Parts: sequence; structure tokens; C-alpha cells
Amino acid sequence: MSTAHQKVDTGHLSRDAYLYVRQSSLRQVFDHGESTRRQYALRDRAVALGWPTENIVVIDSDLGLSGADSDREGFKRLVAEVGMGRAGIVLGLEVSRLARNSTDWHRLIELCALSETLILDEEGVYDPGNFNDRLLLGFKGAMSEAELHMMRARLRGGIVNAAKRGELKIPLPVGLVYDPLGQVVLDPDPQVQHSLRLLFDTFARTGSARATMMHFRAENVLFPHRPPGGSHKGELYWKPLRTSRVLDALHNPGYAGAFVYGRTRSRRRPGGGIEARRAAREEWTVLLPDTHPGYITWERFEENERQLRNNAQSYGGQRRGPAREGPALLQGLAVCGVCGQNMGVHYHTRKGQTYPDYTCGDRARYDEAATGCQRISGAAIDRAVGELLVELMTPLTLDVALQVQDELAARAEEVDLWRAQRVQRAREEADLARQRFMQAHPDNRMVADVLEAEWNAKLRALGEAQHEFERRRGEPDQRLDDGQRQRILALASDFPRLWNDPATPHRERKRMARLLIEDVTITKATLSLGVRLRGGAIRQLTWTPEPSGAERYETRAEVVAEIDRLLEDHTYGEIAAILNERGHRSGYGLAFTAKLVNAVRNNHGLRARRERLRARGLLTTRETAERLGVSPSTVNAWRKAGLLRGHIYTDRGMHMFEIPEHPPSKQPSRELSVRTPKSLYRQLRARGLLTTRETAGRLGVSDDTVHRWRKAGLLHGYACSGRGSWLFEIPDPAPTRQSGRALSKRQKMPGLSVAENKRVQYEA
Repeated sequence: MSTAHQKVDTGHLSRDAYLYVRQSSLRQVFDHGESTRRQYALRDRAVALGWPTENIVVIDSDLGLSGADSDREGFKRLVAEVGMGRAGIVLGLEVSRLARNSTDWHRLIELCALSETLILDEEGVYDPGNFNDRLLLGFKGAMSEAELHMMRARLRGGIVNAAKRGELKIPLPVGLVYDPLGQVVLDPDPQVQHSLRLLFDTFARTGSARATMMHFRAENVLFPHRPPGGSHKGELYWKPLRTSRVLDALHNPGYAGAFVYGRTRSRRRPGGGIEARRAAREEWTVLLPDTHPGYITWERFEENERQLRNNAQSYGGQRRGPAREGPALLQGLAVCGVCGQNMGVHYHTRKGQTYPDYTCGDRARYDEAATGCQRISGAAIDRAVGELLVELMTPLTLDVALQVQDELAARAEEVDLWRAQRVQRAREEADLARQRFMQAHPDNRMVADVLEAEWNAKLRALGEAQHEFERRRGEPDQRLDDGQRQRILALASDFPRLWNDPATPHRERKRMARLLIEDVTITKATLSLGVRLRGGAIRQLTWTPEPSGAERYETRAEVVAEIDRLLEDHTYGEIAAILNERGHRSGYGLAFTAKLVNAVRNNHGLRARRERLRARGLLTTRETAERLGVSPSTVNAWRKAGLLRGHIYTDRGMHMFEIPEHPPSKQPSRELSVRTPKSLYRQLRARGLLTTRETAGRLGVSDDTVHRWRKAGLLHGYACSGRGSWLFEIPDPAPTRQSGRALSKRQKMPGLSVAENKRVQYEA
């Protein structure tokens, strides 16, 4: 004690003394009270060293926490007080009370050395600033941590040895319980057993955890649950089934009769707390199959695990997965023939129908902002594979039909049995509640009220269960009678009709396909399909790709060739009229318009009529006027007078002109505008030109039509007098009535309404 007093000086006594009290667990607090009393008794040691009682601060907020726990609020407070220089001495029964890991212990020693704070335990007082004391404190901290490690090792060794013998009692999932002898048996409650069996049977039928959950929800079937802790530990509750509960049951080998220990691994997080992860099967500490009764066999458990792995999402793309509702037959089966990755499915809608597209799922390409290997329309591929399946599955149709029949009957029986058990349970609970109420003493009014409320609640639950049971029983029976069985067998004999029946769900087609097909390798470049069947056989197929939208509605090649030929002599409106007269239609089945003709010309790269006339050396009105040294109006006047030959190239009456070898001059033009000499009339008649009436009689039209054609450039006329007398040349070929009708800029398509004509112009 004299040595301890030598280390304590007035600087230490001027600060407070901090007593840290801790027990590792709440059970130790209640069962090992002597250790707690010894820790509180250290206050007397502090008083003996000179600290007043009011200057002794007791920190006991960490009672029930392990010394290896980094989330101790009391220890954090102690470290903060030492760091701020408020502590003169830190008292603890032993090093293990302060810390069980070297990190916390050496941090405290370092702070005590910097702030000149002493440390006291049951054996003495230490100055962390002194080398010898610091060395001794460090050695004690290391021994404390090693002691914790050895205790844990001994405890874990005993647990592992018991687990290897299969004698370790571990928490059991719902549906499994310990009997009075400590053996694992099935839950004696028949409804609990039936719920578990219904879950596994539904998953075997659907192949999907979510589909299993949806079946329970659709049938309003609840699932049992026993809380692992809390005030209601071990009590049976019924809740709606969730997908996570389905996955937990499917992944739990205990339902297959196996004893497993070490399925999870845990570690401490840097910020505090425990992080657990599920270990792979090869990392399990103990696996003992067939040690107790189970709901499924070990082989079926393995099959469920394989199905869940196939259903899982992989990083490079979706694996096989369960059969979904979409029309893509090869969903989960398609493999890219370029990179070997699984191909995903995308859907698009055309005219109200959904069509699949198979897309390469190489995730690395998407991460690099590049396009996938292949994107292929799947309608033609599904047809080719469907034809192969019809060929392959014809001998198996009877088995398929019988499996469908058995599945429907079993599904109806399972649900009916579960509802009957629910009613029976509710009736037993209501009877038990009634007995409790009847046995209550009349003087205990509060107890009687509680029991009466419980009885009423059980009666309501019984009524709901009975109503649900009766309502479901009133629905049509889903079990198949002899007539339905005969119809199924008759349908099975004609499998192509079953496969092509629109009423057959897409999911069922996929499930039947997976009975025979392992995967299908698709290569777009060669239009080939490598179908790998169950058992290793391979079939090579080819398919004809579906035409694209542009190809499906493209104008026929002969119509395009006809437009190309007509562009030499006609405008767009004239061409449209000629095509409609000959019975041609566009790719959409519409009558042609000037706009549609122009669109076809653009889409197929045909030269416009103006470009064709330009290639023949013809000039525009303005260019002709510049060449002849006159105004554009004079050029048009000469065209009307027949002095210049113009070729119309638009439906608005725009012309391009040929420059004659001897172009006209201004003087003849002025003479034509006043009066044409009789000699000119005789010369023109001598050349075979006809009058207006003669021209009309030759062409079978009226005089007005002759003049309209002249103005439009279809006829070439010469003015013979200022009173409007004209002589005309008959071209070869001569214009027709149809070409004349095409001159109108607002020519409507024959046989179409006003709304249809507007639609034609819009689509053009």
C-alpha cells in the first residue's frame, strides 16, 4: 500500500476517481452477484488512497455486455473522461473487466499515459507513464484477450463435438419439434404438417417460389409461424405466406430429415454489430442426412436447390428460370450463338398482339455502352421449335395428359383438406375458450370479461373459417369426372391440336417444351438453331426470318419500275392517275396520290422528272429567258404560241424548255400578239396542223378540253390571229382523257371518301 501511496500525488487527488463495473451477461449479473459486489467494493480502495467519497464516479451502464463488444457506452464515456483530463485514477477489478481486446485496452493505456492518469486493479496501482508498469499492463491485456479466446475455443469445441454426433439441440423450423426424449419429430398438429406438404407440392408443380406464394394467396391459405423469442416464444400463429418464407423452407435441409450445423458465418462489423452470411454447402461444419423424419426426401431437396439456382438472376443474364406467362417459347432456354451467353426476352406489340425478341444478355457489352451480339425476332424461331416439339412429343402425349389430370385433382384435394383442418382447429379453440369462461368464478368479474372476449373472438374466427369452407365447397368441383377424363385422353391423341390450341396457356407450352429441350443456340448470321435435347441429342434447324415492317409494306418492284418509266413523260399527279387506272396499289393497299408517288421515288432513289429533263439539256423558264434575252413572261407567251416547246414537270404547270436551232426573235413575237398574216396560216395548214374543232374531233374531246391541254403543255398550238384562232399539232402518242384528268392539283382518288382522301394525302 505504501508503494501505491507513492504513485498518488496531489494532482491525481484533485481529479475524480472513476470506477468501471461490468459483467459479461445479464445472467452473470443475476447468478454471480459476488463478482459485482467485489467491483463496487473498490470504492473503499479509492477512499483509502485519499479520494473523497463524493469524488468517486461509478460507471456501471455496461452491465450485461461482453468486454469484446466495441459498442459499450460506459467504456466510451470512461475513455472520454480520461482523454479530457478529468480522471485521476481508473479503477477496475481486473483487466478483463475493462476490456477483452487489445485495441480498446492499449487505447486506454495510451490516453492514461498522456493525461497522467493511474490505473488500479485488485493487485495494485499502475502508472501508464512508467515503462515497467506500462509493460506489465500490456502483458495483462494480452493475457485477458488470450483467456477469452481459449474460453470460446473450449465452448465451441464442445458444441462442434455434440453437433458431429447429431446430439446438439438447435432451433428447429416450424413443422419440426423435439419430443420428450429430445428427438426431432414432425409437428403433431396435422394442419401444420399439411401446410408444409402443400408448400413443397406447389413448388414442385410451379417451379417458382413466387408462384407458390401467389397460389397460397389466391386460395386464402395461411402458413404457420412460431416466434423464436419474445413473450410468445414457441406459440403457433397463422400468417399469409411470403416469398421469403417459401425460400427459407426450400433452402432448409431440416425439412429433408438432415441435421446441419454451421450454415452461417458471422463476423463483427467495424462500426459495431454482427454481420452474418450464409455459407456454401462445402463450408458447412456438420451435415448428417437422414437423421430424423422429414417432409421431403433428400433427392427432392437437391432437385429444389437446382431449380432455385436456375431461377436465380446471374450477372451475365437470366438463367433458365421458371416458365412465365409471356409468349416467348424459349424463355430461359435461348443461348447466343456468338458469345455463348444466355439470351434475354423483350416483347413488342404490333396491331394489338405481343411478339417476343431474343436479345443477347452479355452484360459486359452493356457496361461498355456497346450493343449486344444479336437481337432476333422470335416469332419464326418459336414456330420452328414448336414444329419440332410436335414431332418429338407425339408419343408422350398420353403421359402429359395424365400428369395434368393428376395435378388438377391433387390441387383441389390439398386445398379442401387444409380448409377442413382450419375449421376443425377453430372449433377446438372455440370450445376451449368456452370451457375457460364457464370455469371462471362469478366473483372474478375482470377475469370473466377477458375470457368472454376471448371466447367471442374464437367464435368469430370459427364463423369465418366455416364460411370460407362452405363458399369454396359451393364452387364447381375441379376434380375430373369420367367424361372430362375421356375428353383429355381424346385430346392427348391429337397433340398438334393441343399445342396449337389458342386456349393453351403459354406457361404450359413452356413447361412441356422443357421436358425435352435443354437449350437452343441461336445464330442470326446463318439462320440456324442448335436444339440440345435432354439426354444430349442435338437437332439442327433453320428458320425463315419474319419480314420487317419496311419489307412487309414495301411497294412491289413492278410498280416501282412502272413509276420509273412514267417519270420520263409524266408528272406525279399524272403517274398516280395512270397507276390507279391500271389497278396498282401502294404497300399499305392504298390508292396512289402525287405525294405517294413522290415518296416511292424518294425511298427507291429514282431520279425526279426535273432531273431527267435537265439531263436532256432542257432549261427552266428563267434560264431560257436569260438565254434568249427576253422576260420569263415572254417565254411562256412563246410556249403558248407554239414558238417554244415546253415540257411540264410539276402538277402546278411549271415547264422546262428546249432551245430550238433557230430561236424566235422579239419581232415575230410582237406580230403574233397583233395579227397573224394569212401566209403564216397557210404555211401551218400546209404542215398538217389542225384547227381547234378538227383537233377536238380527232381526239374525241370538246374544244374547251383542247385549250386546257394546250395551256397544260399536252398539246402544242400556234396562234393564227389576235381573236384566239389556233392551229394544233397532234403529238405521238396523243394525250388521253385520263392524262387530262390528272392535271387537277386537287384530283381525288376514285372510289374513296373525303376522309380517305385526306388519309392518303397525310400518309404520302
